[in-house]
Formats: sequence, structure tokens, C-alpha cells
Amino acid sequence: MNTPIYDFLIRYTEQNPLRMHMPGHKGRGPGGVLDPAYALDITEIPGADSLFDAAGIIAESEANAAALYHTAGTFYSTAGSTLCIQAMLTLMGQENRRVLAVRNVHRAFLTACVLLGLEVEWIFPSYTGGILSGTVTPAQIAAALDASPAPACVYVTSPDYLGHCADIGAIAAVCRQHDAPLLVDNAHGAHLGLFTPSRHPIALGADLCCDSAHKLLPALTGCAYLHTARPRYAQRAKAAMSLFGSTSPSYLQLASLDLCNAYLAEHGAADLARVTASLSMLRQELADCWTFYPGEPLHLTLCAAASGMDGRELDKRLREEQIFCEYADRDFVVLLSSCCTTEEELSRLRDALRRIALYRGQPAQPEPFSLPVPEQVCSMRQAALGDYETLNVEDAEGRICAGIHVPCPPAIPIAVSGERISRECINIFRRYGIPTVNVVK
Repeated sequence: MNTPIYDFLIRYTEQNPLRMHMPGHKGRGPGGVLDPAYALDITEIPGADSLFDAAGIIAESEANAAALYHTAGTFYSTAGSTLCIQAMLTLMGQENRRVLAVRNVHRAFLTACVLLGLEVEWIFPSYTGGILSGTVTPAQIAAALDASPAPACVYVTSPDYLGHCADIGAIAAVCRQHDAPLLVDNAHGAHLGLFTPSRHPIALGADLCCDSAHKLLPALTGCAYLHTARPRYAQRAKAAMSLFGSTSPSYLQLASLDLCNAYLAEHGAADLARVTASLSMLRQELADCWTFYPGEPLHLTLCAAASGMDGRELDKRLREEQIFCEYADRDFVVLLSSCCTTEEELSRLRDALRRIALYRGQPAQPEPFSLPVPEQVCSMRQAALGDYETLNVEDAEGRICAGIHVPCPPAIPIAVSGERISRECINIFRRYGIPTVNVVK
């Protein structure tokens, strides 16, 4: 597969041009290992195209990505999935749709709703992994759509932070019956299109979804895709993205996405098959000492407490082995592999987990978990954009949550802007080590 963005940057650099344009480094770094990257960092000069008005090399590269993911349109973001989520919700706002969302959302969803003035009708999942993971059924989606006036849309996060995947195919069928677009935060699933058959949300019936390419594919941090299966959204996606995105996107990131296309086309499926087979073997070999949370293959999520070790202690011992995890709390440790993970790296991880297993104690059952349904006192926008004060969580009972208060990973918000903070909320704040909360002043 061709790489038009990367090729343009190479040709321009090889001309040894006099750069009388931004950026100010003029293609030269200040000294250090990053210096070679500066030569490829440019702005929208003639021939370089423009991200939100693409008609040249960026449009060509995005068409390559759309062909790989079999979409009606795929568009690049250099601001992560956050920009894609903002654009998806903008498109729904333009159609005056009510937003029904399964509550385990990333904070980017909440901030987008605040900025767009959207109110959310929450669908609460059955919790299986604290505030990080839950299960929602197609029947719940159908019931929520039946109870909500049309027009509406449905927003689902899948895979979630522990790797659990919702039944996107069945949920999409329910949404089609109700003429409700299905939006999927697939930030942790950019690789799902490499399986045969495809497990990608677009292939399973989603109307719009975002992928963070940088999470599990060989792309620079901040690289993401906005996909749609609907031509009507493909025609309006760029305009929606331009409302929030910078007019100075990183060409290093765009080149990274361009090169990622070629990798996916030439090596992605084979590498994914190799890594998933090795991870399956690793799980089998360690099944006598570690319990793994079920989910998509590249999320190696250990049920630490259920295996006899506090996840925070497991994280500490892994770091002593120079192994750094994605996330750790009392109950779980998330280890993210990717298509680029090597056999040697998995062997190193397996050996370390076998050594650490010697320090296990008695398995602990997960603490009972039930997130209350807080009272909505005022709109999210009113609470988030108004004056606030910061309190210790113990002093916040009865107060109205102001700022977006959810851990950075996709997680069930303990309290959303505009909701009243209850004693049950405070107990969960404490459980996850959150000491303060912003409340409406």
C-alpha cells in the first residue's frame, strides 16, 4: 500500500528547502535523539494538503484507511479519540438526537456533552470489574430506546478498559429496529478489524466509531481514526471535527497513520495472529497461579485479588522487573500487548509472573460493588461551566458535582456534573483513592 503523506515529507526534506514557513525549528532540532524527527515536521505548505479540507495526499491516505476498514469514510485525528468522540456527538446534535449512553464512558464523552450542551440518558451496566467494566444486554438497549422519545442514538464503549467487549452485532440490530444510530467508542479496538471474520464495530453494524490507533497499533501517541458506515456522516465528518481540532495538526502523526496503513495491509493480520496465539499459550501456562479476566485477546488483564495478591503490590513487583503495566488497582492489573509485541517480551513477562506468583496469599473475593443512580439536580453544562469549590470527599455529601470526575480510563463515572453526591458515591471515591471532588459553589 502506498504512503502518500510519508513520501511527500521525505521528498520535501531531501530537497534541502529554505523553510520560510512554520514551524520555527526550521527542520533542525535543538540537539538530542529527537533531532531527525524535526526535519519531517512541517505545516500546510503547497502539496501537503490540509487535514480538515483534505483533497490531496491526506485524502488519499484516508481513502487507504477506509479501504482497510471497509468503511464509507475514515478520517484522521491527531488529537486522539477525544476529537473523534466530539465529532460523533456533534453529528448527533445536528440531528437533534437524544443521547442514550451506557455509563462506562471515557471522560472525553462527558466533556464533549458539556461543550455541546447535550444531556444524557444513562444505561447502567451490570458491574463485573468495579468501575472499569460492566455488561449491558441488547434487551437493556431496546428497553431504553422504547422509553425514550425519538429521535435518539446509542453510545457504547467497547472494548472497555479491562478488555470486555459488548455484543455490538446484537446491539446494532436493536438500534436499526429503532432507527437509532449506534456510536461506539472503540478506542481500545483499532486492531479488531484484522481478525477473520472482522470484529470491528463497523463490520458488526455500528454507524460511527472511533479507534485510537496509538493504543494497540504501531502509531504515535495521539493518532486516531473516525470511522463511519454511513455516507451522510462521511460528508459531514470533517466539518464536525474542525469545530474542535487544531488548525495545526502534527504531520509526524499524519505520517505515522500513513505508515500504519501500510503495516496493516502487509503485516497486521499475521502479526496479530502470532501475538494472540502466544498470549493464549501464556494464559494456559499461568492458569495454575493467575486468574485472567475474559476479554479481547490483546488485553492481558489479571484478576489480581482473586489470584491472591493486591493488584497494587503486583504492579510494584512488575516494576521491579522493569515491566510497566497499563493500569493497576486492588483487584485488577491491565497489561496491554499489541501487534508489535515480540515472543521474547512475552517470554520475559511469563517468567516474571511465574516468579511473582510465589508471593501470592489467599485469594480475595471482589468487594461488593453497586454504583447508585445519583439524582440529577441541574444540567451537566450548567454545573461544569459554573463556579466551583474543591472539597475533601468526606465533606461533599449532598453537594452537586461540578467538574467531570471520572478516572481517565473509560470507567463508570461515580458522579457526573450536575448530580448530587451521595454517601454511596463518597464510599466509592474513597475505594478508588480519590481524595477531593469539585462541587458547585
